[in-house]
Amino acid sequence: MRFLIPFLLATPVMADMQVPVQRSAGFAPFAAAPVAMDAWQAQFRARALAEGIPAAIFDEAFRNVRYESSTREADANQAEFVRPIWDYLDDAVSNSRVNTGRTKAAELSDTLAALERRYRVDGHVLIAIWGMESAFGGFKGNTNVISALANAAHDGRRQAFAEAELIAALKIIASGQINADQMVGGWSGAMGHTQFMPSTYLRYAEDYNGDGRRDIWGDNPRDALASTANYLRQLGWDYRAPWGVEVRVPNGFDYSLIGEYQTQTARFWNSQGVRTVDGGQVPNHGATALIAPAGANGPIFAVFPNFQVIRKYNMSVSYSLAVGHLSDRIIGAGPFAASWPRGSEQLKRSEIREIQERLNAMGLDTAGVDGMIGPASIEAIQAFQQSIGMLPDGMPSRALLEALRRR
Repeated sequence: MRFLIPFLLATPVMADMQVPVQRSAGFAPFAAAPVAMDAWQAQFRARALAEGIPAAIFDEAFRNVRYESSTREADANQAEFVRPIWDYLDDAVSNSRVNTGRTKAAELSDTLAALERRYRVDGHVLIAIWGMESAFGGFKGNTNVISALANAAHDGRRQAFAEAELIAALKIIASGQINADQMVGGWSGAMGHTQFMPSTYLRYAEDYNGDGRRDIWGDNPRDALASTANYLRQLGWDYRAPWGVEVRVPNGFDYSLIGEYQTQTARFWNSQGVRTVDGGQVPNHGATALIAPAGANGPIFAVFPNFQVIRKYNMSVSYSLAVGHLSDRIIGAGPFAASWPRGSEQLKRSEIREIQERLNAMGLDTAGVDGMIGPASIEAIQAFQQSIGMLPDGMPSRALLEALRRR
């Protein structure tokens, strides 16, 4: 752990698997929008033109931009951050999605094989991301990307991020890749089959079929799949290595060792009695961490560097676990062996914020107070749990909250 508390000093961690920062500027607290929408737009227009966006392109793209109050609500209620992980996975890795994924993988087998040869990224992972992001192209979003990003920028919470993405989106339009009215996606500004942000498109999008367009929006998914393969490769994907594996820990296991920041060797975990669910040794795929997304009463996973690559695509642990599990199911794996604690009480987001506030007041840094549990919050919870003799599994619970309130 990162806390400099004597009783929590742990074995030195390996440094070659970086956990994405959970709280970035995109997860800053909401603030009142500083100016009216039209005043913000006028200010931003001057910036865009100064950065080389033609005035005609800007004016056409912003022709139908209007204030939308729903942007803030959608931003605050992303399913991968607010739903219990088992509910999220029930939908994300449903039997229907698994079966469709297998069908799509078979239909695109030649393309996937070619992408694997070119980019060294596993085809079933590309199919899983495609399934997660747009239901295999079934729903790529219906929100105008310029409008979505303009509202996000005006809102004030993600202004710097959203304005940078707006400039990128306008550059895409100016380059002739797509018209402004055809650039549709999700509420966040992500677009296409695999929901690229505009800046990601500019850096990584590929023209796989050689028609002169990097078309991630149309009916044919090949450009989007190639673009995603290129993106994962650039993020450091390790071809043919798994994202992770479900494991069991022995009785008396030290749960303070669990956490994404606490990477160790496979040899270390095997020495601690950790085993795969079929009784095998934890395989050696580099820096390895254990995560327990539902605490000690749910499934536990050994995760490898590819898990963190997926986390860079979408920082949610629930999302990354869903992509990994769906990709495994597509190539024939079964469900997880351990059961989720479905009957356990789920804290409200306001209660999780209270936990974070109280931990921070004690000097245990949660890296933000947002009601979303990331690696830093887990470590802070573990530190407190261990200090009072609770099982340090990092799980927010009613008992934890009450213990904090008694301090």
